[in-house]
Amino acid sequence: MSITTDTEARTIEIPGDDVTLAADAFGDPTNPPVVLLHGGGQTRHSWRRTGADLAAAGWYAIAVDQRGHGESGWSSDSRYSLTRFANDIGTVVEYLGMQPVLVGASLGGAASLAALGEHPTLAQGLVLVDVAPFIRIDGASTIRRFMMATPEGFGSVAEAADAVAAYLPHRPRPRNLDGLRRNLREADGRLFWHWDPELLASTIERPMLRNTMMDTSRLAAAAAGLRVPTLLVRGGESDVLGVDEVRHFLDLVPHAEFASVEGAHHMVAGDDNAVFGALLGDFLERRVRTRLAQFMA
Repeated sequence: MSITTDTEARTIEIPGDDVTLAADAFGDPTNPPVVLLHGGGQTRHSWRRTGADLAAAGWYAIAVDQRGHGESGWSSDSRYSLTRFANDIGTVVEYLGMQPVLVGASLGGAASLAALGEHPTLAQGLVLVDVAPFIRIDGASTIRRFMMATPEGFGSVAEAADAVAAYLPHRPRPRNLDGLRRNLREADGRLFWHWDPELLASTIERPMLRNTMMDTSRLAAAAAGLRVPTLLVRGGESDVLGVDEVRHFLDLVPHAEFASVEGAHHMVAGDDNAVFGALLGDFLERRVRTRLAQFMA
């Protein structure tokens, strides 16, 4: 890896046992690493602004396309599970050769928590974004219905933008659709969301796998065993992570910090990246960089 202070993304490939993971790297690879993991149905591009901001602040940010998403490989047997997503995080950490901070939104957070449950020293810290061992099933079902709504794809990027605007009416419809285009793939003259359709089959057509994707008992046990600095961020208007679910998590992890981003929904970083970025940066400086400095002293 070449050393650079550039905050522009550089695409890298991380080989795994059965899939190759695509990622964007921001900043100097000799800086402390922060791994950014998107939610289900999203891609690494969800973290572009966060990655650039982290690089400017002296971190090495790696935004990963999780398996079955974006430019990462699809499972050859069309099966997806929490264990596979968690194992992929181990692959990323092995590639880095040092303990990162894991920042995971939704599915990315669940996978990060599961990975730390199996390997408690895998990371220097953990940031969960609108996810915890217990979530609101109705809110998660709303997301799943949106992902299922357009199996026929879209005729144009503008058509996809209309679908997103209807799903997220609290957000202004973007004038520049380049960012949305990065989350679409082209096939047979149509545009489709940039993830493996079998990802939904794993959680809908195979109920047993749906239960393992958000294994509450496994995730609760992992949370209770956390010993690293931990931050839970909730969207103030989230219909996926409620106040009761937050309280349960904080009971399991007494040392964890909690922050609510007012006005934000489930996709916190996308709804208010400035506030989320400030919360993340503050946590990293206080709880991680200070700790690293003490360790190196």
